[in-house]
Amino acid sequence: MNVRYRVDLDQPERDALTALLRGGKHPARKLKRAQILLAADAGLSDAAIAATVTVGGSTVYRTKRRFVEIGLEAALSEEPRPGAERKLTGKEEALLVATACSSPPPGCARWTLELLANEFVKLTAHEQVSRETVRRRLAENDLKPWRKDMWCIPKIDAEYVARMEDVLDLYAEASDPARPVVCFDESPTQLVGEVRQPIPAEPGRPERYDYEYKRNGTANLFVFLDAHRSWRKVKVTERRTADDFAHCMRDLVDVHYPEADCIRVVLDNLSTHTPAALYQALPAEEARRILRRLELHYTPKHASWLNMVEIEIGVLRGQCLDRRIESRSRLVAEVEAWERRRNASGARINWMFSTEQARVKLAKAYPNPTAKES
Repeated sequence: MNVRYRVDLDQPERDALTALLRGGKHPARKLKRAQILLAADAGLSDAAIAATVTVGGSTVYRTKRRFVEIGLEAALSEEPRPGAERKLTGKEEALLVATACSSPPPGCARWTLELLANEFVKLTAHEQVSRETVRRRLAENDLKPWRKDMWCIPKIDAEYVARMEDVLDLYAEASDPARPVVCFDESPTQLVGEVRQPIPAEPGRPERYDYEYKRNGTANLFVFLDAHRSWRKVKVTERRTADDFAHCMRDLVDVHYPEADCIRVVLDNLSTHTPAALYQALPAEEARRILRRLELHYTPKHASWLNMVEIEIGVLRGQCLDRRIESRSRLVAEVEAWERRRNASGARINWMFSTEQARVKLAKAYPNPTAKES
């Protein structure tokens, strides 16, 4: 035992170290130093402490020395480490971040580490800045200027809120066979064939297929999903025109829900998803007959996440379409098999978002009529 640096804690110090170990989030190194001090105070040898706390003997020695020579806080904190000073000052790091967030130079699609390093030399008195210095400072700020995410930026106004709450209230209703809620959307898919026959899998080796493929055109999937029961229907068509939409709505009324008084359909704002499409494709009396049985509820623009069928389309792609399917006939057969199995399984979308939650989480985005009054 090293008797030169003996740790004798008073009761407030023991209480402080015990509280440190019991609660809150602290760096692992700080917690290990607290354990070292408590173990040393209990009379354990340096070797026993090192084995118990799983640290090196030098760590035990340094912690005890700093406690005896400087105090408890110093023993728990990091010692200054050797090494060169940071090349960039705080202001220079802020300038680097601002540069990385700005538009890249003409002729460049995005900032790279080399471009940023060269630009920084022009903006500061540094003769050179390494790519690694730039990378480290950007990493500390969780910044990757060469990456971009594409997404739809919605305009959240009164119309957006009205349509969102309309759809959310439909989902919150209890199931009513006389007034079902059906989500509807469409998704294109490619027909892709093999140029060379894949090699089947065998023990120790996965299936192998050639990178080259043959494109055999496209098909369209119209997908229906009942919001309150385990039922979905996928219709494969060549196109997704207004005529195709009209025939889907006729199937919904006459084939899938012939006994329903009113079918509430949740759909997006595609130009073909309108009552006019039925009049364009069908005789006026037929179009009127179908529309009397339908109640169309449109999601807000750029808010496809509100349509429950989008989730189901993702499941369809992951479970059935994530492979090469060469012909429309095979696509129809595969989709029908998936549809039968999924309907029989009782699978449903467990929708968790409600109007009440929207008013809390999106409160800042909601229109504020009181601001106009004041």
